[in-house]
Amino acid sequence: MPFLMGLPSLGEAAPTRPRQRLIVMFSPNGTIPKHYWPDQRGADFALKPILKPLEPFRDQLLVLKGVHNSVRGDGDSHMRGMSCLLTGIELFPGNIQGGSHTPAGWAKGISIDQEIKNFLQSQAATRTRFGALEFGVGVSDRADPWTRMSYAGPNQPVAPTDDPYLMYQKLYGNLRDKAALQSVLGTLQEDFKKLGDRLSPADRALLEQNAKFVAELDAELAADQGKKYRTQPPALESGVANQNDNLPELSRMQMELLINSFVNDFARVATLQFTKSVGGARMNWLDIKDNHHSLSHEPDKNATAVDKLTRINTWFAGELAHLAKRLSETPEPGGTGSMLDHTTIVWTNELGKGNSHTLNDIPFVLLGGGLGFQTGRSLQFKGVPHNRLLLSLAHAFGHKLETFGNPTLSKGGPLALS
Repeated sequence: MPFLMGLPSLGEAAPTRPRQRLIVMFSPNGTIPKHYWPDQRGADFALKPILKPLEPFRDQLLVLKGVHNSVRGDGDSHMRGMSCLLTGIELFPGNIQGGSHTPAGWAKGISIDQEIKNFLQSQAATRTRFGALEFGVGVSDRADPWTRMSYAGPNQPVAPTDDPYLMYQKLYGNLRDKAALQSVLGTLQEDFKKLGDRLSPADRALLEQNAKFVAELDAELAADQGKKYRTQPPALESGVANQNDNLPELSRMQMELLINSFVNDFARVATLQFTKSVGGARMNWLDIKDNHHSLSHEPDKNATAVDKLTRINTWFAGELAHLAKRLSETPEPGGTGSMLDHTTIVWTNELGKGNSHTLNDIPFVLLGGGLGFQTGRSLQFKGVPHNRLLLSLAHAFGHKLETFGNPTLSKGGPLALS
């Protein structure tokens, strides 16, 4: 019965629980608090300039102030802000030097997106082709604790794919290449049969393991050849180079791929990472020529820098609003309402404020109805570790973890958001 209920046609007709999805969206270098945090608490709150693009979704918002990244240890604030953001645990000692703090390595634990993915993949009814997908926009090829927020486990950073054409290939592949690979796999299986009787028991066992893997891959490719998607892949504009000035176009391309992957139930967890911690994009499309990270170091008295940073963060809010709009106008496959009703987007940052490098008051905005939280509110907490928010995300999926990340930072359990 669990296997049968996991089949798409039956699973849509009688799901064991409503389909739920999570997107974590990241933008770097902190925010401008006076233009970000609502003054009011509860349901009666007004959005400040940075969050103003989210006004159409005000009733589906949760603005959380007073949530701190309390993870300490090795690494500078940008490193810990990024690599501890979704893991909630310290970095390993390492040789990557940053700022004036101690050098560090990768995070010591799994990130919450991957933890939830593993939980969903362990059940037939919620298992999908990929489980989770990691999208990037202008991340760059550099690999260090400033650039990775997803971790498959201790010392196992997961790289986002920031080229939409590569992501397209990952999602939909090339049928001609798949047909050629199937031919090779078929030959391999014949060779395995011929070798079987000539090998020792230990070698035969190893061969059988490989033969099983090849057979499974062959079956997966065969199934994929005739696959009919719920909706066809989006038509991407061709020739958009993966470079700074194209970030707006790249962002929208990645969003279309993300939404399409959800419609086709390729995954129920995704991350969307804009640049990286210490991200130095130049927002020329906003007529801002300065490096984003350099601007974030300017003092509060620099009114010009504050204005530019406000416009940069407002642009990120606008990208979130566009993603929410596209989800809201996409019907939930096989269900009721829109995809936004079944998806929660978490927009966050590695710092609370750029020029102080504080890990207090990390910007957390939740949007959408996927996790059943009571939205349409601005909440003020008293300096709670963000591990408790990560626990809340897991619990909303039915994954009743007692702690996540550093256990001492999970005291008090999940935040009361429902």
